[in-house]
Amino acid sequence: MTATYTFDVFSSLDGFGAAGGDWTGYWGKQGPELLEHRLALYGGEQRMVFGATTYRAFAQMLASSTVESEVRDPWVTQMRSLPATVVSTTLQGPLDWPDATVVSGDAVDVVARLKEESEAPLRSHGSLAMNRALMAAGLVDRVQVTVFPVITGKTGLGPIFEGAADFDLELLESLTLDGHIQELIYRPTLHV
Repeated sequence: MTATYTFDVFSSLDGFGAAGGDWTGYWGKQGPELLEHRLALYGGEQRMVFGATTYRAFAQMLASSTVESEVRDPWVTQMRSLPATVVSTTLQGPLDWPDATVVSGDAVDVVARLKEESEAPLRSHGSLAMNRALMAAGLVDRVQVTVFPVITGKTGLGPIFEGAADFDLELLESLTLDGHIQELIYRPTLHV
């Protein structure tokens, strides 16, 4: 049996994973339902999978944050406590992350092996370039996009699907949080 792999990402309506300018985390749109839902998502047994760039960003954000900052929301703390695999050809262990392992090699090969060997579901939050490659290789079972009600046309950073292949998406679940945030979970299939 192979483990399920979920690509989990936050997005503006126009497809950016973050924004510059005066936007704050979550584009300032988070509410209690979103935060409780995220904590529940990360409460079950699972293994996180990160690319080196996302791992570095999380490690840097957490190192420079305070307990009161939104960076340390309970779901992020919970995510950090989960076992993690960091796919990288540049990083070496040990990492400043509990229960994290660096695996060198091509992400497609590493994740294919993880899917075969892992008894727990696999989840990746962010890691855009890695997850685009994994989608193209047919290794992503679920794309979970949390869409925040903003358009960041001038300040958008990290276009989520820029350079991705074409995919058909089957909607598996949808949820509205705090009356304005949409969580959409799809099964991607390469469009041929």
